[in-house]
Amino acid sequence: MADSQLLSWEDAVRWLLEQPDQAELARAAYFDQPTSVSARRYHESAEFAELCRYLPKRPGRALDLGAGNGILAFALAKDGWQVTAVEPDPSDLIGAGAIRQLSRDTGVAIDVVEAFGEAIPLEAANYDLVIARQVLHHAHEIGQFCREMARLTRPGGLVITLRDHVISGPSQLPAFFEKHPLHHLYGGENAFEIGQYRTALTDAGLRIKHELGSLASVINYAPMTQDQIRKGIADQVGGRLPFLAGTLRLGLACLPFGAISAVATSVDRRPGRLVSFICEKGDRSGG
Repeated sequence: MADSQLLSWEDAVRWLLEQPDQAELARAAYFDQPTSVSARRYHESAEFAELCRYLPKRPGRALDLGAGNGILAFALAKDGWQVTAVEPDPSDLIGAGAIRQLSRDTGVAIDVVEAFGEAIPLEAANYDLVIARQVLHHAHEIGQFCREMARLTRPGGLVITLRDHVISGPSQLPAFFEKHPLHHLYGGENAFEIGQYRTALTDAGLRIKHELGSLASVINYAPMTQDQIRKGIADQVGGRLPFLAGTLRLGLACLPFGAISAVATSVDRRPGRLVSFICEKGDRSGG
């Protein structure tokens, strides 16, 4: 699709919702309507449950950057966090308008600020948690985005980035774009090398406490399940070495998933694979 014919992100998602054969993808992405239903489903998801393992037991003030339709902001607020959602798109389907409607429909309080992540008109060091789900790879300037996250976080607070796309090098970008189900419609996808994420976060004065690789955490591999991953590995290797297929399936069924996922993550070179970071702000980072 030529640049002049590209859709907006809202129109690309609307197109997805109108395709009967894409209903499963829309549901997996939490775009299905009404948003109140998809947000409640996200709150009960394995992904969010795993995220909560890294959060303080005592909720505080949270900032959700690039909040989209508000599913993460809702889940945090539902669990007692005082949440501000930052979203530059005013859309009633996938932007600030959708978050405001979600808050009205559910009675869950969410403050909404319309702004870009690189320059947010909010007070520094005012949040216990700054979090961005599927956002950092879209940053126009990744270093500035990370510095802004650090600026807004109180000393000792957490900065968490979830489900960002990784490439092994620029040569993988075309394959990633080709594979992505909506990039051809709106042209807005992007991915960085793992070192670029690490550098941007640490240069902002953040300490990386946990780096969650592509298949190491349900935060990244959702909506896939552990059984689906075991089967996928068996099918892929068995397709190349058919004589090992049966033995491999039995072996994978017996091995702890943690061991399987660690090896699989270490060799995963798929363009667009996902990574998440759990970071902590020190006493002198982010200004």
